[in-house]
Amino acid sequence: MEIRSDFLVIGSGIAGLSFALKAAKSGTVALITKRDIKESATFYAQGGIASVSSKEDTFESHIKDTLDAGAGLCNREVAELVVKDAPARIQELMELGVKFSKRANGAAVELDLGKEGGHSKRRIVHAEDLTGKAVEEALVAAIRANPDIEVYENHIAIDLITHSKFVENIENIGSDAVWGAYALNKSTGEVHTFLAKATVLATGGAGKVYLFTSNPDIATGDGIAMAYRAGANIANMEFVQFHPTCLYHSKAKSFLISEALRGEGGVLRLKDGAGFMEKHHPMADLAPRDIVARAIDFELKKSGDDCVYLDMTHKPAQFLKERFPNIHKKCLEFGIDMTKEPIPVVPAAHYTCGGALTDTDGATDIKRLYAIGEAACTGLHGANRLASNSLLESLVIANRASIHASAVIKGEKTGIPPIPQWETRGAVVSDEAVVITQNWDEIRRFMWNYVGIVRSNKRLERAKRRIALLKDEINEYYWDFTITSNLIELRNIATVAELIITSASLRKESRGLHYNIDYPERDEANFRKDTILRLGLTPA
Repeated sequence: MEIRSDFLVIGSGIAGLSFALKAAKSGTVALITKRDIKESATFYAQGGIASVSSKEDTFESHIKDTLDAGAGLCNREVAELVVKDAPARIQELMELGVKFSKRANGAAVELDLGKEGGHSKRRIVHAEDLTGKAVEEALVAAIRANPDIEVYENHIAIDLITHSKFVENIENIGSDAVWGAYALNKSTGEVHTFLAKATVLATGGAGKVYLFTSNPDIATGDGIAMAYRAGANIANMEFVQFHPTCLYHSKAKSFLISEALRGEGGVLRLKDGAGFMEKHHPMADLAPRDIVARAIDFELKKSGDDCVYLDMTHKPAQFLKERFPNIHKKCLEFGIDMTKEPIPVVPAAHYTCGGALTDTDGATDIKRLYAIGEAACTGLHGANRLASNSLLESLVIANRASIHASAVIKGEKTGIPPIPQWETRGAVVSDEAVVITQNWDEIRRFMWNYVGIVRSNKRLERAKRRIALLKDEINEYYWDFTITSNLIELRNIATVAELIITSASLRKESRGLHYNIDYPERDEANFRKDTILRLGLTPA
């Protein structure tokens, strides 16, 4: 089946939904998402959105905090643009019906601003501790009410449709372009051809590349992998952010303990009750995420313990229940009363700072292809993302991308060229699904052990050898057997794993989220630059 629209959006988090709503003012939108429309990393985001919203705060302060966290690799122009556009985007969300938490200040009622690691001021706009859920639900309601947006749930994109691969004549466009994507309908097993004048990758990050992650199961790096296979430049994949505090419990799959707890006075402690962050950073428990995650990793390796503890027991019980109702409730489900006992926590893969390289309009180096949100690398985050800048970046760049893409397709006289339907080419149904689960588990385990919070040349070499063998096996399986959702995701995490390993191997220093014990110092002379890879894993 062939489906045509002006805009194709792949992904249904804050970035994809925001773009779709804006773009629908200029044309028709097809939005595909591989599960239910609400199932996204956005939905599970607890902390909030960073935005200068008080007289005590300034744009320059927010910009400085962003640059400081990014360890010398943030693009200041991008940081200024995103930070200064934040209040307008927050206002739009409120107009959509998002009810951010507020507090009384004398006779006035104002936004209740939180504080998180790396921030010098209170500027985190939040909806209790369920900010992502509040934002996602408001955006989904607006999407559902818009007749120009067609949503295709349970569809997983396989690959982008590029001009150079499917259209004989490329001279008319000057360079390669994207005309949509092939996607698998998971309910029927059919592959549909989605054609569009502009295609947007809003597929989120790649936390599932690692054994332990705070991300939902959908975070398999699909957009990054597809962009790479299409020939787009990919940047800074070595910078994977490990959130310092995921709930440590055998049954608490991927449950995040928000950084906002430390912003409200939470203290990290060892098993014996001793605090330890003071000896790792001047900001102690409010240090940036890379510092805290590495400090916890160091202390656990030294002690041999399974976890550390986040202590909130010195705060009033009523305050904790009102400020963190979801976290309080979830911890109680696992027998942990955060008002009376510390919460056991461990680091876990959380955010992909790298991605498809874009400009400030979300445009990649391939015509008609955009990347926004966690699938993109705009230059905002540098070597380490500042807390609560992720949802903000998604809102700002989605808005700019919608304006740019709408201008590109406006008044065009040439339409979408003829594109062939998906061909199975003799593929048969596999009776060896164990191959997929085995390779999936192996990739995630060696990525955690060899390319995790702390790396070394030897570990990276081992990872490089393993991923080369596995990619050959997966590629052979991909062409021999009928496409399934699990196979698509396995192929993508293998591609993303290889990009992370290669990028980490090229950066012979330690900076931000990338720490190599063989190069423990920062090398400003040689490595204050982005790591950019082209197709074939060659540096750009």
